[in-house]
Amino acid sequence: MQMLENQPFDITSLHSAYANGVLPAEIIEEVFRRIEAANDTGIFLHLFELDSITTYLDALGPLDKNQKPLWGIPFAIKDNIDVEDAPTTAACPAFAYEAKKDAFVVEALRNAGAILIGKTNLDQFATGLVGVRSPFPYPKNAVDPDIVPGGSSSGSAVSVARGIVSFSLGTDTAGSGRVPAALNRIVGLKPTLGALSNTGVVPACRTLDTISIFGLTVEDAYSVYQVASAFDAEDDYARPIASPALSSPPPNFKVGVPNKATIEFFGDDIQASSFSKALEGIKELGGEIVEIDFTPFFQVAEMLYEGAWSAERLTVIEDLLINDAEQIHPVTRQIIGGAQKLSAADAFRGIYRLQALKRVTTPIIESVDLFCVPTIPTFYTCADLEADPVGPNSRFGTYTNFVNLLDMCGIAVPVKDREDGRPGSVTLLAACGRDAQIAALGANLHHKNNPEIGATGWSLPTQLELTEASDPNEIAIAVVGAHMSGLPLNHELTRLGGRFLKAAKTSDSYRLFSLPDGPPSRPGLIFDNDGQAIELEVWVIPESKMGAFVKGIPRPLGIGTVVLENGETVNGFICEFSGVTGAEDVTAFGSWRHYLNSLSSPSSDKIGA
Repeated sequence: MQMLENQPFDITSLHSAYANGVLPAEIIEEVFRRIEAANDTGIFLHLFELDSITTYLDALGPLDKNQKPLWGIPFAIKDNIDVEDAPTTAACPAFAYEAKKDAFVVEALRNAGAILIGKTNLDQFATGLVGVRSPFPYPKNAVDPDIVPGGSSSGSAVSVARGIVSFSLGTDTAGSGRVPAALNRIVGLKPTLGALSNTGVVPACRTLDTISIFGLTVEDAYSVYQVASAFDAEDDYARPIASPALSSPPPNFKVGVPNKATIEFFGDDIQASSFSKALEGIKELGGEIVEIDFTPFFQVAEMLYEGAWSAERLTVIEDLLINDAEQIHPVTRQIIGGAQKLSAADAFRGIYRLQALKRVTTPIIESVDLFCVPTIPTFYTCADLEADPVGPNSRFGTYTNFVNLLDMCGIAVPVKDREDGRPGSVTLLAACGRDAQIAALGANLHHKNNPEIGATGWSLPTQLELTEASDPNEIAIAVVGAHMSGLPLNHELTRLGGRFLKAAKTSDSYRLFSLPDGPPSRPGLIFDNDGQAIELEVWVIPESKMGAFVKGIPRPLGIGTVVLENGETVNGFICEFSGVTGAEDVTAFGSWRHYLNSLSSPSSDKIGA
């Protein structure tokens, strides 16, 4: 076993070890050795017996990553998620029950070959962002034991950050899958609501809950998400959300960030500096930073523990609160118990208020490709929470509480450590369904910063090559004008679920024109044997949205077949030959973007097509 003590547990490294003869049983023995070495009784609330895990290993069959993409990969789950014949406590012994079957997502992961090790500690009833609201000993932060571990998915995050398991499941209503990731220097993926089934999960706020995924790398977390995101017809809140392979981010994209007047670090200048440096890295990856007044987002965030949604938490534990309230953690009891004073009218007022704020925030969300925010505004120690059990928790939710209320997806990504050595982390956010897009950028950002993984001492593995292939239910479209990334009509692709696939060029038989019928000015691409190669971008949109996209294309433009430099053919924008009469030939620039840059007074808001 000595040789496995330093074995990295990211999925790629483990599969490589298996291919070289390491056995799953040896890895599981190493898992239990690491649990013992961690000497932290607060991480797990229930560990499975080695004998029962061995029985599962016997049924794994030979290594086959196509049939079982998570073959031999150890994982843990938060103890508000069911496992057959095991207790589910939600960190409240008086609430505990023995589950009759695996949660939907757990079953999917085990069918994919993942090996369940145990169930982890949490803020009781998933109410909290600090990780210390448990009747059991709470987990120690993996990076610095003086700092709180973060919650509510505390044990899940720490188990990954210590390298005990490769990934873990948490849940996320207010930030429980992101805050602990930031505090422990790991990745926290919070999917679009409904993408992962909640069947077999003790709810916190049923309308806002999602299982979340902690991983050592973005690629690992997203791979788990792809396996877990099967549609569950038994979950009333499930919806089919695409989980395509990760492709490269577009070369240009707009990133919304809180402006100077609304960004909040609660006096933590080191955290402010860390965030600024992370934004510089995003700029280097092609991001255009757009400062935004975050006031309406903060107003949404304030609603999560007021009115309708605190009452929703009450529905889960109301009987226990009435009949045996002393069994509930005092802070949890205080927070959820306050909802007993609310009326149905109060709930509707909250719903109306949220709808009004959505009217304000929706156009802001649509105005950029994604957001980047600090995952947490500052750090708090265990001593801070002993002095004030509520205030620090609320401040941890500054950049997380509004996300599920506004139906956004998010991923917390480690960046370079702060100047004081504490973990750096930012969260990328986008509208629902854009999980793949923010994960792709998150992977690039993680590797660009190259921090240590959790508290393992491991370096990031070599970045996996991103795909340039579309999924069967997507249609590829070559765009040559303002539908390209960073240009004014790109939103017509992204609002339909479009994602960037690759940058390319046409064959050398095309000419590009600036059409005369403006404003807005539009490019026209025509086939001409005397032409040259023209730069373009290939995007893909869901097949079901193709009609809506084509419907908005005006003459003389249309969708035809474009031949790429490598001989590949793809659907793309072309122009009727008659449409270039009187148009300016801009072929020599080699791309519409270069032509725009050549204009003495470019005005992107007047450029179309």
